[in-house]
Amino acid sequence: MSKASSYVTLPRKKCTCKATLKETNSNIEAVGKVKAKASEVSTEMELSSLTAISPLDGRYRNKVKDLSLYLSEYGLIYYRTLVEIKWLLKLSQIPEVFEVPKFSNEAQAKLQGLIDGFSEADAIQVKNIEKITNHDVKAVEYFLKTKCQDDPEIAKVLEFFHFGCTSEDINNLAHGLMLKEAVNSVILPVMDDLINAMYSMAKANARIPMLSRTHGQPASPTTLGKEMVIFAERLNRERRDISQVEILGKFAGAVGNYNAHVVAYPDVNWPLVADQFVNSLGLSFNPHVTQIESHDYMAKLFHSFIRFNNILLDFDKDIWGYISVGYFKQVTKAGEIGSSTMPHKVNPIDFENSEGNLGIANAILDHLSMKLPISRWQRDLTDSTVLRNIGVGLGYSLLAYKSALVGIGKLQVNEAALNKDLDNSWEVLAEPIQTVMRRYGVEEPYEKLKELTRGRAVTKESITEFINGLEIPVEAKTELLKLTPHNYVGVAAQLVEDACSRTNGCA
Repeated sequence: MSKASSYVTLPRKKCTCKATLKETNSNIEAVGKVKAKASEVSTEMELSSLTAISPLDGRYRNKVKDLSLYLSEYGLIYYRTLVEIKWLLKLSQIPEVFEVPKFSNEAQAKLQGLIDGFSEADAIQVKNIEKITNHDVKAVEYFLKTKCQDDPEIAKVLEFFHFGCTSEDINNLAHGLMLKEAVNSVILPVMDDLINAMYSMAKANARIPMLSRTHGQPASPTTLGKEMVIFAERLNRERRDISQVEILGKFAGAVGNYNAHVVAYPDVNWPLVADQFVNSLGLSFNPHVTQIESHDYMAKLFHSFIRFNNILLDFDKDIWGYISVGYFKQVTKAGEIGSSTMPHKVNPIDFENSEGNLGIANAILDHLSMKLPISRWQRDLTDSTVLRNIGVGLGYSLLAYKSALVGIGKLQVNEAALNKDLDNSWEVLAEPIQTVMRRYGVEEPYEKLKELTRGRAVTKESITEFINGLEIPVEAKTELLKLTPHNYVGVAAQLVEDACSRTNGCA
């Protein structure tokens, strides 16, 4: 057979191209209508939990909304307003700046009222001004001038709003105040609830024995409470570090040298004034800066959050594993569904949710930590857009903490499963037996126990027989015979008590 004749010609199917083309055109037309409708709807839809792009402002809004008072655009505008007003009041206290005399009680009350009564409508007004100025900080200055122009006393010194300031003088203090208030008022209390929940788990289960697993294999027993107190202690240390980070602020003008200040009022000690002003806001003063505060404290703070989050991530994964092997059961809630197809499922969704959101939080916080301390020469603008994502990193952290707390609240210890694993793991007693053998000079104790246990089924009977055959003092042999996988836990319970005695978390 020739090469040409080796190919087989297959019968051709009747072409149905016209019908297919018609259907295709119809589908394209339908898709086009859907897209057009979607475009039409999208331009009309108001921002809500359904239309928000970020899950923090959508699906999870109710869980993180407490942060919006501080870390939202509203919060940023509010704190900018506060700083601008407080600076004008500070200028009125500097004798050399006689153009701004000390304000009357009424004028001071008027200015303080703008802070205390600052509303969402005020923030919207600032945003409307920004549409014209295309400058967010200048919009705050113009907003304040508008608010004060009818006050005969303040109207005389309107141009002293934002006196000597670069925008970053206002912004860095606003961001510092936002962070301080958000962390202290919202995040630390939830951290405390989480840590205390772990201490409570530790105390309640301090004497509940549990098989350890190293490399995933049975290892010397511990107690459930001792494993929980490890996480409580680790998180408590990081929480303390977070609370002790010094939040810094600068107020030194365009490049950090008080250039314009000195020209206008050469007899004023401007570095001292700036120090006093920043401290009056509850922040620590950074005297050596460029146009921006260097953000090193932010990097330190966010890295502390990352460490806290990594420890919680470790906890989430461990609890997930303990649920998987049956050491914990989860309290079911009427109406909840675990799987859309498997009715029996009760999934550890809270710990999975926490784990996933911690990953997102750490990715953002890591970028903030690595990017913010770097700025070209005396300043570039890359930090500005990045700083607007502080609330995102902390928001996903808060969401993760709350999810873990919900998960902890559903846990029930399954002592039957714990006991079953211990009953089936008599090989873990090889460690104390060979250690006692070493004490009494028995040759090759490790090797003898390795021969007895490695790759073999080990039972209570085989362990008892081995101990009875040892040439060691009777008293030592008696003590070894008392050991079981259930009571071979060392001082685990005492370690829990020691941790609880140092904190109030176990109360």
